[in-house]
Amino acid sequence: MDGKKLVKMANDIAAFFAAEPEPKVALEGIAGHIKKFWAPRMRRELLALLDAGGDGMAPAVREALAAHRRLLQPATR
Repeated sequence: MDGKKLVKMANDIAAFFAAEPEPKVALEGIAGHIKKFWAPRMRRELLALLDAGGDGMAPAVREALAAHRRLLQPATR
């Protein structure tokens, strides 16, 4: 999948959770949504984009991915 599209989708999720007054809850919400609704391949690609510098990612997306990487990391085969 196109990396720019993944980043845009993740940023849209972060924008939704921006109204959450508690930052920890917002980060958990971002990570939880990605875990629940994104295919393992998409999560793997998003984490690789983070590792490559996270260009274009909203700060909340970067924080959520870093804080909840273990949750988001697809199982290896």
